[in-house]
Amino acid sequence: MQVVKIETIRNAAHPHVLWVQIHSDDGLVGLGETFYLPSAVEAVIHDAFAGFVFGRSAYDLESIWDQIFSYCNFFGYAGAEMRALSAIDIALWDLLGQKAGQPIFNLLGGKVRDDILIYNTCVDSEIYRDQEAFLERPAALAKDLLSRGITAMKIWPWDRFAPLLRSTTISGPAGQTAMGPSGSFLSSRNLESGLAIVKAIRDAVGNEMEILIEGHSRWDLNCAVRIARALEPYGILSMEDIMKPDSIRDLSRLVSETRVPQSVSERLFTRFAFKEVLEAKAAHIIMPDIVWTGGITEARKIAILADAFHLPIAPHDCTGLVTIFANMHLCAASTNAMILETVRGYYEGWYKLVYTNNVQIENGRALFPSVAGLGTGLKAEFLADARTSTRTTCLS
Repeated sequence: MQVVKIETIRNAAHPHVLWVQIHSDDGLVGLGETFYLPSAVEAVIHDAFAGFVFGRSAYDLESIWDQIFSYCNFFGYAGAEMRALSAIDIALWDLLGQKAGQPIFNLLGGKVRDDILIYNTCVDSEIYRDQEAFLERPAALAKDLLSRGITAMKIWPWDRFAPLLRSTTISGPAGQTAMGPSGSFLSSRNLESGLAIVKAIRDAVGNEMEILIEGHSRWDLNCAVRIARALEPYGILSMEDIMKPDSIRDLSRLVSETRVPQSVSERLFTRFAFKEVLEAKAAHIIMPDIVWTGGITEARKIAILADAFHLPIAPHDCTGLVTIFANMHLCAASTNAMILETVRGYYEGWYKLVYTNNVQIENGRALFPSVAGLGTGLKAEFLADARTSTRTTCLS
């Protein structure tokens, strides 16, 4: 099962996503995915990493990962390199699962559960204006989610009060307010304005809805502490990245000075970064992004590391369906998996146009796939779309 061809796939309708297809000499195709700056990641894959994969067997997952990481670590590994490695790794696991005739979770040790609780990240989409809703009509949104069996929601009530970037660059899923410098002042009025959203949800549905707070790293330590302390009476499930995760000592202060569980962080790459967080007691929940931090191979190690500190994982995702499927395999095989991030506007919307098999969600829980490999692929119609472009490198 040698790798003979690597394809990277982009589509103008999804400018942040890059798909990777790895072909073996026995006709199997493994699918990977990553998110953000696809042109840069695409160049890394074809110009640098393909040479580490061609002629190798998909069974050589650990060796390929270590070889690529050792190479890019020479130049400074975090960024496009880790996104490229993550996508390649997931595609290789898909190949291995297909070859073995088993879902990936069986290759990770087998299922420890049959499904996992999800939460809805309330971004706007073509179907649902969930970000607009939580800002303007939070009670109605919470009731609507509950009526659909969704019992957990993630919102970001204070981003709009933090300093903004001055750029015309395309923003991420949560919009321009989710990006920018850390704010060092939050007025009492604006603190209360954000808190009113949380109060409205609690008043409308009580404790039937779990509330997660996204911070997008928009605040400094003092403001983060102030927000967290204001949230303490409301039974918040977690607060995610309310400040930048690049100072582990400051994250530890946030944990010790407040009582809201802190989730850290989609922005950290590899087990080495998470090891520092865990040793410093700087988080309550470990949140790796599987398409950024090193793929399934590395995320599995992060999950085991977190378990050694008696802490759960809650994988990040606000991107594509490959990410969800990879996360599901990780959660299926991890005893310390807590909850899974999803976006209802995506799995009810554009995922159906792009992927062969969608995620199955029943009563607010994601059901794990039972087919061999990852469990989904790219539709032929999507690959043939005029907005789709493919770059190919073959074993010479």
